[in-house]
Amino acid sequence: MCGIVGLVDYTCDLRNTNTVNGEAMVETIALRGPDGSGLWVTAHAMLGHRRLAVIDLKGGVQPMAYTRADRPAVVIVYNGEVYNYRELRSELASLGHEFRSGGDTEILLHAYLEWGEDVATHLDGIFAFAVWDEATEELLLVRDRLGIKPLYYAVTPEGVLFGSEPKALFATGRIEPAVDLDGLRELAAMVKTPGAAVFVGMRELLPGHIMRVSRRGLTETRYWSLQATEHTDDLPDTIANVRALLEDIVRQQLVAEVPLGVLLSGGLDSSTTAALAQRTLRAEGLPALRTFAVDFVGQTGDFKVEQIFRDTPDAPYAAEMARHAGSRHTEVVLDKADMLAPAVQEATLAARDLPAVWGDMDTSLYLLFKAVRSHVTVALAGEGADELFGGYAWSHLAHAVDAPTFPWMSTAYLKSENSPFTPALAKQMDLRDYVGDRYAQAIAEVPRLAGEDPREARMREVSYLNLTRFLQGLLDRVDRISMSVGLEVRVPFCDHRLVSYVFNTPWAMKSFDGREKSLLRAAAQDLLPPSISQRKKAHYPAIQDPGYDDALRSQIRDMLTQKTGGALELLDHEHLHALLERPSTGLHADRSVLEFAINLHAWMETYGVRVAI
Repeated sequence: MCGIVGLVDYTCDLRNTNTVNGEAMVETIALRGPDGSGLWVTAHAMLGHRRLAVIDLKGGVQPMAYTRADRPAVVIVYNGEVYNYRELRSELASLGHEFRSGGDTEILLHAYLEWGEDVATHLDGIFAFAVWDEATEELLLVRDRLGIKPLYYAVTPEGVLFGSEPKALFATGRIEPAVDLDGLRELAAMVKTPGAAVFVGMRELLPGHIMRVSRRGLTETRYWSLQATEHTDDLPDTIANVRALLEDIVRQQLVAEVPLGVLLSGGLDSSTTAALAQRTLRAEGLPALRTFAVDFVGQTGDFKVEQIFRDTPDAPYAAEMARHAGSRHTEVVLDKADMLAPAVQEATLAARDLPAVWGDMDTSLYLLFKAVRSHVTVALAGEGADELFGGYAWSHLAHAVDAPTFPWMSTAYLKSENSPFTPALAKQMDLRDYVGDRYAQAIAEVPRLAGEDPREARMREVSYLNLTRFLQGLLDRVDRISMSVGLEVRVPFCDHRLVSYVFNTPWAMKSFDGREKSLLRAAAQDLLPPSISQRKKAHYPAIQDPGYDDALRSQIRDMLTQKTGGALELLDHEHLHALLERPSTGLHADRSVLEFAINLHAWMETYGVRVAI
């Protein structure tokens, strides 16, 4: 896992210019790749790389070039893991390809040489990569099917800029951090529109897409998308197929030449992953799995139920699952001082390049990942299971399912109207219409199955919305925060084979026992103790210490005493003062607007964001 950057400029010879732009771009993503750095420059392209070594530790140096006397160079920079690289190596060798290293980067380069733009269809994994072909002076950008690895770009008069993070593009001086009304809407709407990158002039390459850059311009092509197909397996076969897929996926994703673990919350998703991983390691005679959970000082004993989001604390369940699986378990316990430390707040902001919409849950995730990184380099996580198998409450509540909008908008604090902006700006932003437009766009994309039962058709829509609009925000959050501490996080439930199969499994099977994630629970039943397999869905935990809220309120008061700067002109001071007068409950939902205001202000000050409205 790594970070990539680059630029294409058709108006000058980059070999005759100072490479400071490329070096500056590479330096911005240094935390993504602490094990190596590289820069490659030719007449019209500059490609940079930072490496986190996971496979082929001594080889695999990037940028990697294929050179031959009768052919101009082909160069690749790559971020991700191709899980089927060994199978591809055998296939490519049978076609006459020869290799000098043992990793997946060289395999990916030769796969491009063999299949060209069709290369992505041969890959099973998580990836974002760029290939510069000197013969044609064209750049190919490729992103994985689910959008697990990020890839940002900006079109310039000279060509294009690209990178794993927005900060890399800003380092060139060719694009500035500015935000317009649509950017502010994306921050506040709780919907991640595919392709939108918040900043003016910047985009994300869409999941499952490739982009070719040439002197003629840019062309974008989709190579994968969710498809509607008839599900012909009965329930027992479906359960068996889900189990078989998960076993194969977890086995694939345990391949690494560095220490590896599992993020264990004690919920169904992470516990299933941990159980399968431990079983695989044990069968191969390898040491016990490392597992990791997060908790807060005193919170397990003084836990407060938070509406539909969490009925129980994670720590006791995670510990029980670790004992059941026989893993080496570490509990990362945080307190409010850890969470409020200025260095931690700054690091979390720098990781995401955006204000932390999830507030304290982003900060605690950063601290969790930082602690995990001191033990392992790779961790498996449960992201995607709720979106795929129907884990969220909003997939089971009639008023949420039937609402003509994104179903999570019905929940207590995931409402697009919950924003701290001035009335005038809020009127300009018109979030209700913006969300309505984004919803209509998403619904128009949903693949249909002729003759499908109306309820099944609606649940297919809900599944599509969860996978393409809600999950995308979580995947971006996990990638950006984990890579800021040099930790690679893999997501087995986002394997495209499993996603395609379960997406087309009828809702009646996904909820056959009347509960959330019935299908996954049945597939993992024999792996888990009853307390885990029957546990109700709990979202990622939030700190409940009232002292944390008191500190936030103090920050808001100090911020509002400033005259200008940051987000002060965008914020409704009267509304924020009114919120400060409400009694603190220590619950995330009651402080989310305050946290967003603080984070928005810090983001605009730190990045010098210009508001273009």
